[in-house]
Amino acid sequence: MLAFEVLRAVDERDAYANLVLPPLLRKAREKGEFDGRDAALATELVYGTLRRQGTYDSIIAACIDRPLREVDPPVLDVLSLGAHQLLGTRIPTHAAVSASVELARVVLGDGRAKFVNAVLRKIAQDDLDGWAQKVAPPYDDDPEDHLAVVHSHPRWVVSALWDSLGGGRAGIEELLAADNERPEVTLVARPGRSAVQELLEEEAAEAGRWSPYAVRLTEGGEPGAVDAVREGRAGVQDEGSQLVALALANAPLDGPDARWLDGCAGPGGKAALLAALAAERGATLLASEKQPHRAGLVAKALAGNPGPYQVITADGTRPPWRPGVFDRVLVDVPCTGLGALRRRPEARWRRRPEDLEGFAPLQRGLLKTALESVRVGGVVGYATCSPHLAETRAVVADVLKQFPATDLIDARPLLPGVPGLGEGPDVQLWPHVHGTDAMYLALIRRIG
Repeated sequence: MLAFEVLRAVDERDAYANLVLPPLLRKAREKGEFDGRDAALATELVYGTLRRQGTYDSIIAACIDRPLREVDPPVLDVLSLGAHQLLGTRIPTHAAVSASVELARVVLGDGRAKFVNAVLRKIAQDDLDGWAQKVAPPYDDDPEDHLAVVHSHPRWVVSALWDSLGGGRAGIEELLAADNERPEVTLVARPGRSAVQELLEEEAAEAGRWSPYAVRLTEGGEPGAVDAVREGRAGVQDEGSQLVALALANAPLDGPDARWLDGCAGPGGKAALLAALAAERGATLLASEKQPHRAGLVAKALAGNPGPYQVITADGTRPPWRPGVFDRVLVDVPCTGLGALRRRPEARWRRRPEDLEGFAPLQRGLLKTALESVRVGGVVGYATCSPHLAETRAVVADVLKQFPATDLIDARPLLPGVPGLGEGPDVQLWPHVHGTDAMYLALIRRIG
């Protein structure tokens, strides 16, 4: 029932599962209705169903005698949950069908429960690979549509990721498959406030692969139960996000290193790491965020930082600060989020190609302001959680035409030990190669 409630919220209110699910789980635990195993199952049902929604829609469509669009959304949610139990988990067939039919009876009525029963019994006649062969067009006839159905991504997203990744079939299949994996929970030990060793004392905790401040909770778990996280001395932060902040902080400078700016600071993960690193050097961080509620999250993330910092609510394209006053500037710009589909699987179904046009002026405006805000000899980091070329290299190339007195820094040496970083000078991380979100980073120095 709880998983169904989350899917309905995602469908009806355009909610994000990662925001809706935790309070529902917490409430169920407080009432004594859920234990840890129940919570894990509900989480898998929600995220697994959302990740595979495209594939399951194709399978369900093959098992009914009407167009999929004519199936009421609540019925489709029950069918999708049942399909995931049958094809994406180890739940026995009879248990998956029985539980789904009972859910349908409670929330939809007896008549629709019979429809759900009939459809799920058809789905149960084959496994996921078998169904994929039936419902996906042959790869040789239409590679992108084949991959879209088999790996449950919209066709335009498959095309965009393939363009960004380059290469043949193997790489794109590995990337799409990685998008459908459950990501590990990664913590960051904020320098001067907590230590990696403290976090490694948690159950099933392992050191990060690339960031010296990262710790992975390999069996998931509740980060809020970790003392350092609850107290704000550590945080939840993807390792790719940590690497972006570290690369900017370690980029070589000409001249002083006293004033840092995070120009798109919400919700505060990178800002908190940058503020801690700045404090170790006696530098000050200004964290700016346009949205007041997100600025509040930044302030919460930075509370207790050992060094000086300031959080303001401001539009990064119309800044209140004077030009040329910062030594280091980070702009992690708003984007389509195609690099974080593991964490927000529903985003793949909401985004449209035209969204790129909406983000483009903002992305260019923020990078332009960042370059105007840094002093000569200082460094700007342009970052985004999307590998789409229109949000990465195209933005950098367009804006740098207006700033000829700049130099792209080779970012690869600033991510020591990280393999597969390409030809540079910018860096694109990948889930299937690095185990991180698909973060992009370009480092730019003002030289005149």
